[in-house]
Amino acid sequence: MSTLFRIAPSILSADFARLGEEVSRVVEAGADLIHFDVMDNHYVPNLTFGPMVCAALKPYAAVPVDVHLMVEPVDDLIQSFAKAGADIITFHPEASRHVDRSLSLIKDLGCQAGLVLNPATPVYVLENVLDRLDMVLLMSVNPGFGGQSFIPQTLVKIRQVRDLLDMYEGESGRHVALEVDGGIKVDNIAAVAAAGADTFVAGSAIFGQPDYEAVIRQMRAELAAI
Repeated sequence: MSTLFRIAPSILSADFARLGEEVSRVVEAGADLIHFDVMDNHYVPNLTFGPMVCAALKPYAAVPVDVHLMVEPVDDLIQSFAKAGADIITFHPEASRHVDRSLSLIKDLGCQAGLVLNPATPVYVLENVLDRLDMVLLMSVNPGFGGQSFIPQTLVKIRQVRDLLDMYEGESGRHVALEVDGGIKVDNIAAVAAAGADTFVAGSAIFGQPDYEAVIRQMRAELAAI
């Protein structure tokens, strides 16, 4: 398993009236990725950002932009967000008619590709597409809204996925990142990392605090103790 931990603040919890400034501040505070939650009020019951917002924020993000598509269908928006500057694009398998084709589309557009598993989505959906994946994102809340509490059973699922990804890495030599999104904060990030995650999406835990750098520093201190 990789010991390179990455923190990905989710701008879903940022001040929408000052998004460019918020992205700059959190990058300066030590963010490794900017997590960009795209909701369409169709696949999930909420509506957030489109490709134009991603393109507008790209100059403020001196780190990779991690776009999480909670949309259905996905292929048209994959193309739009790749053009808008996304570096990583993840989507939910339930939202694609042909998962392998959607993953290939992301890769063909020059982005890293990943699948997102909801709390009730089984792990086996990953098995036949591991060669297409750069990242697996596990939802530790049901998608649609920020500020929810971490679902403890997710720790079991993280271990299952970690075992699968480690087996694949041993066979292929390719590392696939394991990202977790939902309710991540200073007092549980170590447990999530110990279960096998290496990338952590944190929204309100960072943007809800006055000092972003202090929160990220506390998270890194917890991770350093693993």
